[in-house]
Order: sequence, then structure tokens, then C-alpha cells
Amino acid sequence: MTVDFAATRALFDLPQDVIYLDGNSLGPLPRATAKRLADCVQSEWGQMLVTGWNKAGWMAQPNLLGDRIARLIGAEAGTVMVGDTLSIKVYQALASGLDLLPKRRIILSNDANFPSDLYIAQGLCNSLGPDYQLKIVENGAIEDALDETTALLMLTEVDYRTGAKFDMGALTKKAHQVGALTLWDLAHSAGAIPVHLSQTKADFAVGCTYKYLNSGPGGPAFIYAAPHLIDKLRPALAGWLGHADPFNFSQTYEPKKGIARMRIGTPPVLQMAALETALDIWDLVDMEDVRRASIHLSTRFIAAVEASCPSLSLASPRDAERRGSQVSFSHLEGFAIMQALIARGVIGDFRAPNLIRFGFAPLYNTEDDIDSAARILAEIMRDDLWKEATYQTRAAVT
Repeated sequence: MTVDFAATRALFDLPQDVIYLDGNSLGPLPRATAKRLADCVQSEWGQMLVTGWNKAGWMAQPNLLGDRIARLIGAEAGTVMVGDTLSIKVYQALASGLDLLPKRRIILSNDANFPSDLYIAQGLCNSLGPDYQLKIVENGAIEDALDETTALLMLTEVDYRTGAKFDMGALTKKAHQVGALTLWDLAHSAGAIPVHLSQTKADFAVGCTYKYLNSGPGGPAFIYAAPHLIDKLRPALAGWLGHADPFNFSQTYEPKKGIARMRIGTPPVLQMAALETALDIWDLVDMEDVRRASIHLSTRFIAAVEASCPSLSLASPRDAERRGSQVSFSHLEGFAIMQALIARGVIGDFRAPNLIRFGFAPLYNTEDDIDSAARILAEIMRDDLWKEATYQTRAAVT
């Protein structure tokens, strides 16, 4: 498939005079989303009222959207379910994995994992009792720490701070060799890089849709389970829509067949309508083409910044194959530098303690974007523009 990225860019409602390099935090608005949401509100909710669950197909959304995402993450049809938040899906996957291996008590993760994943794992261990433990090690110690006590290896495939990418296949194989299961967080992978859940024999995966997949703030999350595991899963959060016959209102839980057992409560219809529209754009592209374009843009940006901003240090892997679709540079005054960039129309973001972070999304980012962003960053660094007092104050979201 040959992708016309100029055509996909035209499908987004991007503000004029803004270079948006923060799709790894929140994707921009697809042009068709506003109309789709208006139709959902006015024609479906407004006119169909409660009959929309059947007439508009609201109840089927979690499964249908799951299958559409499955294509982007190398998963089989019928293995991905959409709904709830990423935190809830992490909890579901962890609890299910521990339930499958009742004689094991260790969740293994790394110290660079997204903190929320670690918090959820620790909270689950606390609930299960003192025999359960979250073991956190440095990246280089992961393989040595895997042993016969490990129940689950929980990793985020692409590091949220630096973009460093794990080898999913190699680590999953190592985990399986000691009898452990794997849980991969794809928050910075889905829509950013080709993911091969089936090929690598991953056991569980979770991810959000509001970053590269462009479903909008608060967009629903997804969960994947390997086909051979699905019908063995006993959901710890056993909601009524995961019941085999939810409208029979039985007081005893019996899970649905298939991945639908990982449904919990009422699906967020408006957010799923937005996700439907965003995925229409993804239906036009192939992830391998997206990856090639992403590597080209990120490599171009690194070269331009290093040539003009010697005080910035590359914090991401230089080898493009070892990073996702984002690039980070470090500087002690990273927060102020990013605020100065944003004030000049280049939107990236900051991650404590000292990283300025840029996401590359070929669906709407161009070479001109990258060249202009690097030029503006060079001006800020050359003239110490970040020293202005207005750039020192931190808002609630950094």
C-alpha cells in the first residue's frame, strides 16, 4: 500500500500556525469527528433515545472497534475489547494473569515503566495479601530477574519518557521459558509502530486510544488476550456486560464466551463514536508505511537539533530501530524551554525531571513541520529565550 500522507493530513483539523508534535500525548481532532459526534448526539441519542442501544448499534461497539484496532497491533480478530480506562484494563490483565498461575506471586516490571502501571500492580498485590509482590528492576536486569517465581512480566513496549523500545519477541520468549506470562502496555506503540502480538506470542496487552489513534481526550482503552487464554479468564472486575446473559439479570456471574468477558459496564458511546471516526483514517494506511515515515521524520529532527543546539543531549536511542515514534532531549531547564517552544507555536511536552519530548505522527506531520520546529528550537537556545520569567511557572498539567 502506498500512503498519501498529504491526504491523511487533510483529514485533521489542525490549528493554523501550530506545529503539533505531541500526538504521543493527545492526538489532534479528525475533521469528521465533530459531525459524527453531532449525529450521535442529535440523531441517535436525541431521536432514538434508549432504543439507540439496538438501532444505532451502541452495544456492539466494543467488539467491532476491538477488531479494527486488532489490525494495527498484530492481533487476531476476536481478541481485542474496547472500553473503560487504561488503568482498569491494566488491573484486569494483571488479575487475570495471576489467577492463571495461582502458585506464583511475583509481578516483575522495570523502573522506567509508567508510574500508573506500577501503582496499579502494587495496589493489586496489597489487596491479594503479603505473599504477592511487585518486583521492580532496572532495564538491564529484566532477563536475569525472570525466574520460576515470576507470574507476570509487565512492561510498556515504548518508554513514555525516552521512546526506547523493548524487544517484545525476545522478552516474551524469555518469560515463557520460565513459565511466566507477559503483559505489554501499548500506550506509546498502538498507531506509532508496527506491533506483532500474535507473532511474538504475547499473552496480554493493553493500550489507550487518545494518543496516536486520535480518539480524543478520555478516549476508551483496549485489552488483548491471546486466543488460547481467553476462555480460561475469570475477570476480577466481573461487570454485568461481561455476563453471558446480562439482560437475564442473574445474581450469579457467568462470563461470556470470548474476549467480551472482559467488558465491565456501560460503554462510553460518545467516545466510541469519536474513535470510530479516527479509525476510518487508520483504515487508509499500513503500519509499515507509517513506521518508515516516522523514522524519516524523527531522524531528520535529531540531526537538525544536534547540529544547532549543542546544549541539548539526546535522551532517546540513536538507532531508530530501538525507539518508538518519539524523541526526547534533556536539559536542566527543559520545562522552560518547552514553554518557550509552545509560546512560539511548536507544541511538544515536558517530562520530569529534565526531558523535552516530541512525538512524530506521519498521518499529519510533515518535513516542513520538523524543519520549522528545529529552527525555532535553535533560536530559543541560541538567544536564551527560555529565561523569560513567564516560562518558569508550572501549570497543573506539564
